[in-house]
Amino acid sequence: MPKFDSLNDEHQHFIERQHIFFVATAAREGKVNLAPKGMDSLRVIDANRIIWLNLTGAENETAAHLADSPRMTLMWCSFDRIPYILRAYGDAVAIHQRDAAWDELSSLFPPLPGARQILDLQINLVLKSCGFGVPLFDFVGQRDTLMQWAERKGEEGLMTHWKERNQWSLDDQPTGLLSA
Repeated sequence: MPKFDSLNDEHQHFIERQHIFFVATAAREGKVNLAPKGMDSLRVIDANRIIWLNLTGAENETAAHLADSPRMTLMWCSFDRIPYILRAYGDAVAIHQRDAAWDELSSLFPPLPGARQILDLQINLVLKSCGFGVPLFDFVGQRDTLMQWAERKGEEGLMTHWKERNQWSLDDQPTGLLSA
């Protein structure tokens, strides 16, 4: 399994072609979280930095985990003709709308309803593997269900959802979403 200290051009081109990525985090204790992500929500800033826009969902595990332990892994796998898996490991922070970096970083994404954090990963290891066991799939398109749901909720409804569902992890750890 080839190891790299940073993303090279081949890695970055591979990431740009993918329609889905996976994020894994874990606090020092409790459950490990692994989640698929999609849409136009990820940016490679440079060879050692990736940011992604975290949209409102049922839980907010990633932010809670990062408040306790900065470890994060992002993974992409090819579902087309070339078998390829890429993982980026490092330390990440959650940037909230109240944070100074929010305006600059959020401007790198299209306006998406329900944007709640930007996750900023500093990469310290990149692994490439074969993906021979990954099945072949055809990409049909992005779902618009999350966007429709967030638009129907509106700002007030999203705030209520954040208060009721996104302030604590499954292990009762704070997410920092609405903290000052």
